[in-house]
Amino acid sequence: MADAAIENVSDDPFGGTDVVPMRLGDAVIQRITQAIQDGRLKPGDALPSESRIAASFGVSKPIAREAIRQLAAMGVVHIQQGKVTRVQALNAAPLDRFFRFAVGGSRAGLIEAVELRRILEPPIAAHSAERRSEADLARLDTIMTHMEAALGDVPRWIEADLDFHEAIAASSGNRLLDFQIRGLRPVIRQVMEIFNSREARTQADWRKTYERHVRVVDAIRAGDADAARAAMNKHFEAAEAAIAEIAASREDDHDHKTRARP
Repeated sequence: MADAAIENVSDDPFGGTDVVPMRLGDAVIQRITQAIQDGRLKPGDALPSESRIAASFGVSKPIAREAIRQLAAMGVVHIQQGKVTRVQALNAAPLDRFFRFAVGGSRAGLIEAVELRRILEPPIAAHSAERRSEADLARLDTIMTHMEAALGDVPRWIEADLDFHEAIAASSGNRLLDFQIRGLRPVIRQVMEIFNSREARTQADWRKTYERHVRVVDAIRAGDADAARAAMNKHFEAAEAAIAEIAASREDDHDHKTRARP
């Protein structure tokens, strides 16, 4: 299955060795991702053509094509019609799509999303306290300034709050946790829109919410992992109270509509 495009095996980023003839597509994906992880292929680099990949691995062009499509679905490469396929930096887009589908805007799904965050974010805050840099603290300070200026302004507050949680994950020193929180952004946005649009929300409530964020940042700045974990847990206790309030409100609304039916 040699191809004229392969002139010099030393130019082959994949090593020029045929894959084991078993689950060929998966083997091709594994070898390409390994080349990316090893640095033989870097973000922005053009991926070899389907023909060259097929020849390099000793597989058919359809298998090579399907492997590239799967890599694109995972966000590893970017395919553009009429242009070369390029390696792209890992991002949270595939997780973003998955979580939006999994939650689907349902109340049960949103509650599960809050539970997932409750499991993840206190330890993330603890890691941040242990590993954050001065640049991370400066970013958090800027976000806190934006949050305080946005008190009572739901759209602006939500953007700043999303940035807050992502900044802490980014400063945790763990790429996978960073991807996880960024992938949850659209779901977290839905939860925040519900929480922050409650009619009963007063300026005092807004200020209390802001102060809970301040306590998290103070603990991270102090390098106190236990305090950071505890402060983030307190933050989510308030979220759970809001869930109960919203659930009760929706049940009352449902009962009212049921009684109103002829």
